[in-house]
Amino acid sequence: MIASLSSQHTLWEGKPTFPAYILGSLIDFLLRILKGEARLAAKRAARAEAREIRMKELEKQQKEIYQVQKKYYGLGTKFGDIEQWMEDNERYSHKSRRNASASDEDEHISVYSRGSFRPSEYSCYLGSESRASSRTSSARASPVVEERSEKDFEKGIRTASSLSAATLASLGGTFSRRGSGDTSVSIDTEASIREIKDINELKDQIQNVEGKYMQGLKEMKDSLAEVEEKYKKAMVSNAQLDNEKTNFMYQVDTLQDALLELEEQLAESKRQFEEKSKDFEREKHARAILQFQFMEVKEALKQREELLAEIRQLQQKQEGFVREITDLQETIEWKEKKIGALERQKVFFDSLRSERDDLREEVVLLKEQLKQYGIIPNLGVATNGEISDCLANDGLSNSSKIVSETSHASKVSEDCTVDIRLKRLLDEREFLLEQIKKLKAQLEEKQNSNIEKLHLEDGVLENGTDMHVIDLQRDANRQISDLKFKLAKSEQEITALEQNVLRLESQVVRYKTAAENAERIEDELKAEKRKLQRELRSALDKTEELEVSNGHLVKRLEKMKANRSALLSQQ
Repeated sequence: MIASLSSQHTLWEGKPTFPAYILGSLIDFLLRILKGEARLAAKRAARAEAREIRMKELEKQQKEIYQVQKKYYGLGTKFGDIEQWMEDNERYSHKSRRNASASDEDEHISVYSRGSFRPSEYSCYLGSESRASSRTSSARASPVVEERSEKDFEKGIRTASSLSAATLASLGGTFSRRGSGDTSVSIDTEASIREIKDINELKDQIQNVEGKYMQGLKEMKDSLAEVEEKYKKAMVSNAQLDNEKTNFMYQVDTLQDALLELEEQLAESKRQFEEKSKDFEREKHARAILQFQFMEVKEALKQREELLAEIRQLQQKQEGFVREITDLQETIEWKEKKIGALERQKVFFDSLRSERDDLREEVVLLKEQLKQYGIIPNLGVATNGEISDCLANDGLSNSSKIVSETSHASKVSEDCTVDIRLKRLLDEREFLLEQIKKLKAQLEEKQNSNIEKLHLEDGVLENGTDMHVIDLQRDANRQISDLKFKLAKSEQEITALEQNVLRLESQVVRYKTAAENAERIEDELKAEKRKLQRELRSALDKTEELEVSNGHLVKRLEKMKANRSALLSQQ
């Protein structure tokens, strides 16, 4: 098959597949596509840069709006401070009015009751205080002259205090001169009454002026509040309008980008349409040529269809045989691997069997030694003190059965699993351990009985020594020490065997997982191999078809050249 492929490849070389003008048009089309993609990439990059610049400008505008809002909120706090100051001044003016009215009533009472000159003094004080209050009320309209109004108010208080001191001094002088005559008193009272009337008139005028001023101040305050509200609303509306403006600008930019992209797509589609129309015309012309050639090739194909069908059937049969051979080779390899694994398992189980046989031999030796000293190794004891070997025979029969089972398992290793074998070995190990424990218990009982006998015979040995009994005791002690040593050694061997069993169990688990993974990988590789074989077959079929069609076309071309040369020679 490889030789056929190489021959087909040599036939394929040196034969053109497509005409030169078709290849040139395809290359031009690919170059145009690449250039258009490069232009589109450059335009997209330029649009992305413009979008970034616009986003930076929008962020700058938002920062400016935020700064304006911060300034606006600072102005609002300033207006709040002004309103608080005006309310405090109003409270102070109301208190001063109430104090002034109370002082006027007291002055009237004192004038008509005692005829003193204190009302004039207090009225001067009130006049100065009212002037100070009028100054403070006038200062409400303009926060700039607040300090000046406070200074005037302090000056008015100082003048009032100085006037009150002067009037007190004059009053003191009048009281000191009252004893001189009644005429001076009447003249002073009339003058004081006139002064009081003048003061009351001035007070009324001041109150009227103050009321008008307060009314104007309230109107100014209301207008200021309205202006503040209008200013706040205007600022909020301006901020909203700015936000809407930015949103609309962003939407306009996005729509412009979308419009540009659509225009580019339209131009690209037009260009592609023109290219496709040209390609269509070329393909139409080529189709007419190929259709003419196809009609000629069809006649030749009819003659060779039967041969190709037979060749394909033979190739399919050959491929089927190749697949079967490969499958059989794979199965043989798998069987060989499995046989190798079973042989390794057999070696491992043979080592375990040898260790088990050694343990059984040691147990049999221990039983024989115990029998020599009259120790019953099993539960069954005869009446005359002889040892019943039924359990020993049972143990031997069990061991022979286990040996036969293991030999049978080695023969049918493909049917049995590793788990069943390990369970059998573990059961056998437990059985041997139980036998060893029973033998230990019997040895201890025998030792205790020997010690009791020695204690009982001490009385006899005190009077006379029996050398035969002493020798027997020495032999028994020596044998007991030997048995103890063998028991310790057997225990050590049992622990070592247990450790080996655990290690082997872990190895078995690891080998199982490795085998499962290997089988899974093997299945995957088989599936992949089959898939590749199918793809290879399809590719070979296609190449054969193309080679056949190419050969027919070449022959047809040669015929056409020959006909043309003949026509030219005739002309």
